[in-house]
Amino acid sequence: MPRTAGAALRWATSRLGAAGVPSPRVDAEALLAHAVGVDRPEARRLAVLDRGLPDGAADRFAAGVARRAERVPLQHLTGAAPFRHLELAVGPGVFVPRPETEQVAQVAIDEAAHAVARGGSAVVVDLCTGSGAIALAVATEVPGAQVHAVELDAAAHGWAARNVAATSGDGPALVRLLRGDARTALRDLDGTVDVVVSNPPYVPPGAVPRDPEVADHDPAVALYGLGDDGLEVPRGVTAAAARLLRPGGLYVMEHAEVQAAAARAMVAEAGGFDPAGTRDDLTGRPRMVVARRAGTAAAGRREDTGDRRAAGRTVTD
Repeated sequence: MPRTAGAALRWATSRLGAAGVPSPRVDAEALLAHAVGVDRPEARRLAVLDRGLPDGAADRFAAGVARRAERVPLQHLTGAAPFRHLELAVGPGVFVPRPETEQVAQVAIDEAAHAVARGGSAVVVDLCTGSGAIALAVATEVPGAQVHAVELDAAAHGWAARNVAATSGDGPALVRLLRGDARTALRDLDGTVDVVVSNPPYVPPGAVPRDPEVADHDPAVALYGLGDDGLEVPRGVTAAAARLLRPGGLYVMEHAEVQAAAARAMVAEAGGFDPAGTRDDLTGRPRMVVARRAGTAAAGRREDTGDRRAAGRTVTD
């Protein structure tokens, strides 16, 4: 392998491209930055100048490129995943947060901000929190939000605890994190929650993800939602949301784009909600169901579940 940054980056980009990695240049830059111990802009600068690599960096870089060519997730190799303005610790045993979930978080953030504007505070619950991505996004972007997160899997809960501690720093925990069953947790909050948000497992049993990074490395417990349609776990989450939300509170849940109609029907079958809508992610795909708990909302702005400014078009038929 070349021992200068520019030549090494070109070599890595070529190798990753040949291995079918979707973004070979970006991934090569991230691996170079990780191997050298700098940020990505500095790694690009070193490559432009074709500076020599520090002792040990070339070998670390070559090892990282070899593993990425085997389709080990980039985030597992660098130990970090970006999510909105956060950088979260991730690795084996936890679902790697995806950019499309950032829009699910945005819906929760917008609603929590409206609740704070109305009453000075908001109670938000993130069910099946995984790495803690959505919960921490809400907690850091909405001052006044009281955020609770629930995760059952021991490995994922460990990663979430690490991220809550790192993001909270020396202050009090930004998120109340519980290890437990999303279907039954947080009984003390029944009927008081402003927002319930979830990115639960929802992949149907026969729908194996196409990308090796997902199929081979994301934990099955975070992918497969059980039942013939993959919505058995989401049904339990939806029932919990109906229990937790105050009248007028908002529920938002991520799902596969082929599950839009089934997810709306699931909410209707759960009972206690106004008619659900479907919102798109940033790529224009229908990826989340949004519904309000039936009843009178708190005084102030009561948005329709299809607010186009918050998350794109809405489908209700």
